[in-house]
Amino acid sequence: MCATAHAASVNSSETKMADYETIVVGMGAAGTTAASTLAQNGVRVLALEAMDRIGGRVHTVPFGDGVVEMGAEWIHGTSPSRTYDLATKHGVNLTEQDVSLEVFTSDGNRANSSLINELFELAIGSVNDLVNVDEPMGVFLTRKIMDYLKEHHPSVLEDKDFIAEFLNLLDLIIGNYEASNSWNDVTTASNYQELDGHQHVSWGSSGYKTLFDILLNKYNNGPGLPSLTIKLNSEVTNIAYSNDPSKKVTVTTADGTTYTADNVIVTVSLGVLKARHKELFTPSLSQPKTIAIDKLTIGVMDKIQFLFATAWWPKVKPAFFGFLWDGVARKRLTEGDNWLTRVFAASTPMGCGQALTFWTSGEVGKLVETMPEDIVRTKLMGLLRMFMGKDVDVPEPIAMKRSTWFHNPFTRGSYTYDNILAPKYPTARSDLAAPITDSDGNLRVLFAGEATDQHHFSTVHGATDTGHREAARILERRVRSHL
Repeated sequence: MCATAHAASVNSSETKMADYETIVVGMGAAGTTAASTLAQNGVRVLALEAMDRIGGRVHTVPFGDGVVEMGAEWIHGTSPSRTYDLATKHGVNLTEQDVSLEVFTSDGNRANSSLINELFELAIGSVNDLVNVDEPMGVFLTRKIMDYLKEHHPSVLEDKDFIAEFLNLLDLIIGNYEASNSWNDVTTASNYQELDGHQHVSWGSSGYKTLFDILLNKYNNGPGLPSLTIKLNSEVTNIAYSNDPSKKVTVTTADGTTYTADNVIVTVSLGVLKARHKELFTPSLSQPKTIAIDKLTIGVMDKIQFLFATAWWPKVKPAFFGFLWDGVARKRLTEGDNWLTRVFAASTPMGCGQALTFWTSGEVGKLVETMPEDIVRTKLMGLLRMFMGKDVDVPEPIAMKRSTWFHNPFTRGSYTYDNILAPKYPTARSDLAAPITDSDGNLRVLFAGEATDQHHFSTVHGATDTGHREAARILERRVRSHL
């Protein structure tokens, strides 16, 4: 996409440039929630999106006769969830997805999936029940697993190869949950809080994009939001603000266009802030904000989608076909193929019955983004045939798509996690979220996005909550100024 491409408006009711009260930078879940909440309350909003689409790190794409999610896959929890409530209020057909594992081994046999799922559930439960523990996640979970096996399955402890490979698999699963390179990069002393209800609720054939249709009042041919103007292909290059109450905020885009407003809500990812905050803001951000940007971590979680003419895989309930290596098979790999051991599973997406989704994260995710597509395709097909092709002829895929969240200059990663430094910087997320005001206390630059949510970071519901939070902040100030 050309950075200087002409801005494309997706709203039929253009507003004069001088009439904007708020500018929203970025139209992912946080930005779209903020913009729609303000527009629904009569605020004249301009939304600037660098990409050629709305959605940010939510990206539903057509695939075969259905859709697949290149970004966010599920609604994680149902109560209290603004995302879930919006879907159910509008009658969207949601599906609770079973994410247990049907595990295959590298010699083509079935692993002990019952035991693996038992240990997996123990690990996830332990993560959610952490109290007063501060150590790397991998250290903590390894101890939990070993203690559990000693008490409930002592004979398994004799199978050193299984234990080593199961722990490798669990490391990869946690890595995909967290978007981390290793489970030891993640702290157990995280502030993340899980919502009540099912943790893997799928939008199915409707796709996660439906959330944005609902937010923008376009679902079921809705009329939209007259006071909201959206410009796509509009990369913001500078946000100039002042302590002087008489001066407005000025936003400049890559094509040289400038816009002014009373305030701006910045919803770009932590990855973009890390890469560009020094040139993006005039004057520079305060030390608490720059420290937060530096110390917080955004990880990478990537997907590779294969479409097949028919669904050839076993008709079993679990959504994930896990890959459990053995030491001999690992040693047979050439150095250039070691990345395959970091693809932990292939899953069956709810929006497309003929697709398989491969999952990887961290440094291997970054690597796979840059590899030639034909190499990725060939190597992953070899992986499938090694693990799942013993009793079935695995056909070639008829289409392929993959995500590139790290190398996309407008995302620079997938979502944030609490790294092992997080306990030393307990105010980092709230420091990042704090608005910048002028000398009279007027809101000038506000910040939203999953990275700014203390307890629900890394999720769409967390992102939407932050968008609503900043819109409410503006509306409250607006009401007070009119009293």
